[in-house]
Amino acid sequence: MLSPIFRQGISPIIKSTISRQASAPSKKFDIPFLKQIPQPPGYIVGTVNDAYTAPHASKSHGSLHWTAERIIAISMVPLATVPFVTGSFAPVLDATLSTLILAHAWIGFQSCIIDYIPKRVYGKQHDYAMYLLTFGTFIAGYGIYLIESKDVGLTGLLGKLWSKPEEKK
Repeated sequence: MLSPIFRQGISPIIKSTISRQASAPSKKFDIPFLKQIPQPPGYIVGTVNDAYTAPHASKSHGSLHWTAERIIAISMVPLATVPFVTGSFAPVLDATLSTLILAHAWIGFQSCIIDYIPKRVYGKQHDYAMYLLTFGTFIAGYGIYLIESKDVGLTGLLGKLWSKPEEKK
């Protein structure tokens, strides 16, 4: 005599486990140490009958912002490959590459802050995160200035890091 599991197979067990996991409530992303602004149910403000109010239009946060991101990303490709192909790099192009990398990082971190610390949920903490990002960007810009003006530059620094150290005799 076979047990009921062997008669029916294990597919009902697997199906019930999968359906329980799929029907479980999703955990929304919360940052526990940041105070949140209470949100209306479903994050919907107003009713169905309320007139639509369009958000304030800003060219710096629309398609021009997206275009600037793409131009920065695409222009970094040749600037990053030239020093490794030719073995040398002009200081102006090295400074341009460093500045574009900093701008690319700033835009990326800004997008992360906008996505994960939204202003409508976290309020002032969103502003503080943006201020901290801007402050860090200025500090990094000063560091780039020091590397470019008083040292060998970014590509020279990377070359030193990746080359085999010379043995002292």
